[in-house]
Amino acid sequence: MPGEKPKKSAKVAKKAAIKRAAAKTAKPKKAAAKKSSSKAAEPKLLSGGNPQIAKGYGDAPVQAYIAAMPGWKSDLGRRLDKLIEQTVPNVSKAVKWNSPFYGVEQGVWFLGVHCFTKYIKVAFFDGASLRPVPPGKSKQERVRYLDIHEDDPLDEAQFIAWVKQASQLPGEKM
Repeated sequence: MPGEKPKKSAKVAKKAAIKRAAAKTAKPKKAAAKKSSSKAAEPKLLSGGNPQIAKGYGDAPVQAYIAAMPGWKSDLGRRLDKLIEQTVPNVSKAVKWNSPFYGVEQGVWFLGVHCFTKYIKVAFFDGASLRPVPPGKSKQERVRYLDIHEDDPLDEAQFIAWVKQASQLPGEKM
C-alpha cells in the first residue's frame, strides 16, 4: 500500500526531529546545572527548611548548619549551641544526616537538632532516662523530643538540666 509508507517515514522523521530538539535543549541545561553547582557556599534547604550541610565532624559544620537555618531558627540554633557548649565544655560535634549532633566523644551522641517547617526538634537519644522526661514521645522507646516553635519561650534552666543529664548517659553510637 503506497499510502502507508509516507505516513511511516513522516512519523520517523518527526521522532528524529523531536530527538534533535531535545538534544539541543539538553546541552544548555547541563551547563546551567554545572554553573549552579559551583555556588556551594549557599546551602540548599530541604523539605521543612532543614539545611543540607555536608557530613562533617567538629564545630565548623555545626556552625555552617546553624548559619543556614532559616529565619528565627538560626538565632535559636546559636542559643542552643551556646547553652550546650557551656553545659558540656568539651562537647564533641558533628553534622550527620543533615542534623547537628552533640556527644561526649566522637561517634557517641546524646542529642541532635533538626529543623522542620514550623519548629526545631531537639532529640535526646536517651531522653526516657531524663528527669523530668522531655515532653515529646518517639517511636523509639528511649528517645524523647523537645519541639520549640517560634513564639515558645525556652526554659533555659530545664534545657541545661536535660543537657547535663543526657551528657552523663552512655549515648547513642551512630
